[in-house]
Amino acid sequence: MQILHKTSQGGGQSCRTCREVRGKSEGMKVSLITACFRSAKVIRTALESVLGQKDVDFEYLVMDGGSDDGTVDIIKEYEPKFGGRMRWLSERDAGMYDAINKGTRMATGDVVGILNADDYLDGEDVLARISMAFERGSNGGAERLDCVFGNVRFVNEPGGRTQRVCFARFWRPWMLHWGYMPPHPAVFIRRERFADWGEYVPSREEYRIAADYELLVRFFCRQGMSYRYVPVCTTAMRLGGVSTRDVEARKKLNEEIVKANRVNGYACWWPMLLPKYAIKIWEVILPKMGVMK
Repeated sequence: MQILHKTSQGGGQSCRTCREVRGKSEGMKVSLITACFRSAKVIRTALESVLGQKDVDFEYLVMDGGSDDGTVDIIKEYEPKFGGRMRWLSERDAGMYDAINKGTRMATGDVVGILNADDYLDGEDVLARISMAFERGSNGGAERLDCVFGNVRFVNEPGGRTQRVCFARFWRPWMLHWGYMPPHPAVFIRRERFADWGEYVPSREEYRIAADYELLVRFFCRQGMSYRYVPVCTTAMRLGGVSTRDVEARKKLNEEIVKANRVNGYACWWPMLLPKYAIKIWEVILPKMGVMK
């Protein structure tokens, strides 16, 4: 497979445990979606990280919400560099989750993943390793996987020191009832499951922050989505996302987590969410102990 462009973006730090999965993937096609709005200051990093992916069949779908800050000009600049593997649109939408839904409907790949406009893929073989995990399946390849997820790390700026790491190795679906989910940017799902089980709830009135949480409760708990964890750091995320920006944002997030569980028929109360903060403390401590290198 010819590589149109090669980049070393994200080459600063990586998980020790994320270097265990190697190889070349040729069968599965990955659709990666970026929803953006007025992201001119940060989106180049995301574009470069996708452009540099090796040894994998992929398409990149950029869903812009009608930006007027130069974001669209940057998207147009990068489109020819992808050699036909990038598609995009720019129009008003009902928010990030509505934009992601548009992307899943446009997607033609076997599996779908999400990359936020201010984040970047943490290595040039991320998509190849995710694709390979789907191809291998579970139980020695005897079972077909619906989902593969890995880890993410948090940085202040691209290439910067790891400030926090979210390991999903020990995550299980029952933890969703206790406020803990696998890191959404590290979750890849078979495209057909969105047609089978539904999309993200797009209304801002329903979920301003946690429509991704509701979808995972629905897919994992109600539908019994099959999954596999792989020791891959898929994404480097900038600190300061909407869900963790301030106290009010955290309060809103927890309200929506409780709601996401209840609308799917699972009991959930605020006190049940407290244990997750103990886990998050370790997410900050682990990089300082040298788990990130």
